[in-house]
Amino acid sequence: MSEQVTRELFDEVMVPNYAPAKVIPVRGQGSRVWDQEGREFVDFAGGIAVSGLGHCHPALVEALKTQGEKLWHLSNVMTNEPALRLAKKLVDATFAEKVFFCNSGGEANEAAFKLARRYAIDEFGAHKTQIIAFTQAFHGRTFFTVSVGGQASYSDGFGPKPGDITHVPYNDLAALEAIISDNTCAVVMEPLQGEGGIISPTPEFARGVRELCDKHNALLVFDEVQSGMGRTGELYAYMGLGVTPDILTSAKALGGGFPIGAMLTTTKIAAHFKVGTHGSTYGGNPLACAVAEAALDTINTPAVLNGVKQREQWMREGLEAINAKYHCFSEIRGKGMLIGAVLNEQYQGRSRDFLTASVDQGLLALVAGASVVRFAPSLIIPEQDIREGLARFEKAVAHVVGA
Repeated sequence: MSEQVTRELFDEVMVPNYAPAKVIPVRGQGSRVWDQEGREFVDFAGGIAVSGLGHCHPALVEALKTQGEKLWHLSNVMTNEPALRLAKKLVDATFAEKVFFCNSGGEANEAAFKLARRYAIDEFGAHKTQIIAFTQAFHGRTFFTVSVGGQASYSDGFGPKPGDITHVPYNDLAALEAIISDNTCAVVMEPLQGEGGIISPTPEFARGVRELCDKHNALLVFDEVQSGMGRTGELYAYMGLGVTPDILTSAKALGGGFPIGAMLTTTKIAAHFKVGTHGSTYGGNPLACAVAEAALDTINTPAVLNGVKQREQWMREGLEAINAKYHCFSEIRGKGMLIGAVLNEQYQGRSRDFLTASVDQGLLALVAGASVVRFAPSLIIPEQDIREGLARFEKAVAHVVGA
């Protein structure tokens, strides 16, 4: 007799580093999901900005089925056709000339930070190892990436951290200028901070960071794990900033729900990852790359990217209308389909209350810290689903405000 699958089973058999909701979704289609009891939810969470094309998009399903009957895994002792096709399309669509595949955003950032250090040491000497990142940043959960991330609560308590990592406030160019030097190997930034609260860089800040990196022969690393793959209405957010990084990391929506990550860079920098210096057992496997190729082909079109900008307008208008009625947000910020509703002083620290109330009303949302409600829906979510999701969110807001 098979074990009954309930939320209680999680507490019995799973490591307790997560605290998932009580509902267990079992099926998804487009921007809707259904739980074990058949209850329907509008999905404004997108698996934390992963399901860029919603659930079970036909192009991704077809790619998975087709490749699943051909070849799943080889290891990097050999290459494969889907990986080569995907890499070529990423190179053609971006500043990059070379691609490294892995399994997640954390792995992509780990590779990026290692490459930045190796490049700087090889080119300039052993002194050039400082990595500068920004407070409230998030770059992954490996010990290196979580240390570069600017949230000490995620990296404290595990013993000595990797060294020569410095954090400065985001959007504070003077603070960066005061600390950067010829010992700096890289500046790491999100071109739109996600976990840190959905914070956009000012154009002056983004340009200034690039100029300071050039001045000190430091590499500029853009973590586009969350902001990339159409999320901001550009294929990658750097394209809308007019600032080109030296290394870019991508994951989340790159596979549309299938695990894959990528690090993109130039030929000159990539040359410092010689044979044997880095690797990934599953990285670039045919199954993941076939699905990611279908996701890239579908997203990287004028219709989808321009549609993101239209959907942002619908989301903003709806959230502003809710706020005009309930007066709980100080700001609606973000770009494209990565939107943050910032709680005002009266509701500081209560983002999870809004999240829980949303689930009760049949809406999946996110938080970005204790005081920001985050929305990262599908890039192609229909207008009617946006309207319905906002109506459910309004009921959740009314519950929290009236509580």
